[in-house]
Order: sequence, then C-alpha cells, then structure tokens
Amino acid sequence: MKPDLKVKIKNVTFPNPVLVASGTYGYAQEYERFYPVKQLGGIVTKTITLKPRIGNPPQRVVETPGGMLNAIGLQNVGAEKFVSDKLPYLRKLGIPVIVSVMGYSVEEFCAVVEALDGAPGIDGYEMNLSCPNVSYGTAAKAPVQTAAGASKASAQAPAKKPRMFAHSEALIEEVVGAVRKKTTKLLAAKLGPDVSDIGAMAQAVERGGADAVSLINTFTAMVIDLKTRRPVLANRTGGLSGPCVRPVAVRMVSDVFRAVRIPVIGMGGITSARDAAEFMIAGASLVQAGTINFMRPTACPEIIRDLKTFLTKEKVKRVTELTGSLRLE
Repeated sequence: MKPDLKVKIKNVTFPNPVLVASGTYGYAQEYERFYPVKQLGGIVTKTITLKPRIGNPPQRVVETPGGMLNAIGLQNVGAEKFVSDKLPYLRKLGIPVIVSVMGYSVEEFCAVVEALDGAPGIDGYEMNLSCPNVSYGTAAKAPVQTAAGASKASAQAPAKKPRMFAHSEALIEEVVGAVRKKTTKLLAAKLGPDVSDIGAMAQAVERGGADAVSLINTFTAMVIDLKTRRPVLANRTGGLSGPCVRPVAVRMVSDVFRAVRIPVIGMGGITSARDAAEFMIAGASLVQAGTINFMRPTACPEIIRDLKTFLTKEKVKRVTELTGSLRLE
C-alpha cells in the first residue's frame, strides 16, 4: 500500500509535503525543462512587492563551503505584472501556489496583499518578515539624491537604524494582524533565525492570526576576497543558506513546534528525503527546498520519490504521522 503524502493546512490540500522555497525557483517555468513542475507539493514564489524592484547590483551570489550567500535584493516584477504575466502559468499547474509577499511598512504589506487577493490561482501568502521596514518613528528614511548626485538623509529622518519585523514580537503581531484582516486565504509568516527566542517570535505570529509559521530564513554572512580585501558581494553581506544551516534550522523548527499550535513549515539546507523527514520529525508539517535547486535542479522530485520509499520502509501510512514525532525522553 502506497503511503498517503497529502498534507492539509486550513483549506489548502498539498499533494505532498515538499515545496520549493521563495527566491530559489523563479516563477517555475524555467524548471519545466527538467521535470513536470506539477509533481511538487506546491510552489512558493519569488517575493513580490507592490512595485517592481531591480534588486542589488552584482555580484549578488557567492558560493561558500556547505552553501551559498545571496544578496539579490528582492528583484521582482511587482504585484501588477505578477498577476498579468506570471500567475496565468502558475494557476495551470494544478498545485498550490503560495505567493511570498513583502512590504517596508504595515500599510505596504496590506497593499500588496490587497493587489493580489482578487486574482484567481493564489492559494495563500507567505509574509517575508526578514527585511527592514521604514514606516515607524524609529526608522530612518531612505536617502535622497542632491543636485550634485550625492546622497544625503532627509531632513525629517531620525538618525536611527530601521528595524526588521522579524526582530520584534510587537511588530510581528501588528503586521500579521493587519494582513490577516485583508485576506481569508492561507497565511503564513516567515521568520529569520537571528533572534534570541524563536519560539516567542512564532507565538507573535500565532497571536496575529496566521495559519502557519515558516522558518528559517537565511543568516546574514560575509565572504571576503583575499586579493582585494573587499567583500565579494556588492552589498557587502548576503543571506547564508544551504546544508551548513540545516542543524540550526532543525533545532529552531523543534523549538517552534513546541511553542505554538499552528502548523510549522520548515526549511534550511534540505537536500534529500532524509533531511525532509528530519524536519518533519522535528515538527514541520511541510518543508521547502531552496538552495539545492541551484545545485541539482531535479532535487525536489527526487526528494518526493525517496520520501515515499522511506515511509514505505518504515511502514508509515501517512506522512502526517511524522510531524512532531521526535522523542525527547
């Protein structure tokens, strides 16, 4: 008897628990040359902002032992073009489409979801909370250009560093709560790892009304060119992902599973069915594979295939039985 791989969160049924992570899969069309994308459990799109973004200047990606750093800068086509140019293909796949969304303020988060919510083919949203916002009084305004081309701060801008939503329980609860009022679709919030208490941040997501919590996002890291003694990335730092972060991600998923009642979506260095099963045993209901897509484009269907084999060998009838089955005693 074949194991049942289906996972349901809210009103969305995922045919299997293996999704592709935001920012690692483009808009899916480019992967059709490798395998039928409809084999996936679902797609989490590139992060979509209200307006198009060109992203950071190159160099934007660098390989590192056990992973990679990226500083793409959320390059995307914007909400309007996503709906008109990208969503028609995605909705034809017949698998859940979760749109990653981001805003620099509570109002902008709400605006991008409002711009997307009426479009058919979107099953839910994953809020990218690991980017700075500039709508609060403690946040610095963006630089403006002078006539001579030099950059200077706005006269009204307080000289304080912008805060990330993911670094504050209060901000997380506020922005999730505001977006919750804008949509009835599945809503997840994605947390960053650079906090002292990931469980407390997940509880803020739950209080805000999200249906699930996703983790982990990348670690801020740097690679230096020894010859020039300068950072390799034009942005100086980038997000570290890949197998090197997996043990930390598994621990955080376990912590969050025991801290909240909503489903957990786990990611961070997944390259195999063994990795996926480990995340699920730690508490994940779904998993997302990301960096491995750059290294091995056929990785996700292989993970799904091998996960079936693992479940059959272990005599597990439903993949949901794995979730939270970690033995701590």
